Amino acid sequence: MAEERGSADNKPDYPVLLEGGSGEIEEKKSRFIATLRPVADQAEADAFIAEMKKQYWDARHNCSAMVLAGEQELTRCSDDGEPSGTAGRPMLEVLLGSGIKGICCVVTRYFGGTLLGTGGLVRAYTAAVQEGLKHCRIGIRTYGMRLEIRTDYNDIGKILYILGQRGLEAAESEYGADVRLRVDVPERDREALEKAVTEATAGRTVFVPGEKRYYLREELINS
Repeated sequence: MAEERGSADNKPDYPVLLEGGSGEIEEKKSRFIATLRPVADQAEADAFIAEMKKQYWDARHNCSAMVLAGEQELTRCSDDGEPSGTAGRPMLEVLLGSGIKGICCVVTRYFGGTLLGTGGLVRAYTAAVQEGLKHCRIGIRTYGMRLEIRTDYNDIGKILYILGQRGLEAAESEYGADVRLRVDVPERDREALEKAVTEATAGRTVFVPGEKRYYLREELINS
């Protein structure tokens, strides 16, 4: 879902769940309801699973999968009574494929009276998670910094043009004796941006680096 680009000095982009959602599919009269939520740790994930089991207390199965963020990625999944490997693992594979960390999914199944078989269950649980992801808000976090650009009024037009060419815009701006723009800039692009602005303004621009961090660069539009 997200392209990973990075080096020893540049950490890769990664997708993040901004807001959970749910989706539903039907397979041979069995209903599969996928509910996804961002979670910070194992305790939040466990509480979410318990909440779903309470909400859908009359369902035959509430299968789950999670990918937790941290120094070491932690994954867990549960078939919750379905044949081994037919529910939790396929769900987990979809989450891993999305690249999103700090995410938990519960797929609730209401049995429709027809056995689906191993392959049918795998396809149904996979499709349910995919459908649920379509109804979530997902964004991309990028490693960079909020760079302050100090310039005069004569050069501001040139700088805004350069920023626009690179898909960047000021998160904050101050217009006083001079102009100060604060722009979230990917670390991989900062050197090239500073060079372009310096050349365009004949060296009259001052750059004040901020703290390096991950920031939300864009929200993905699910189709």
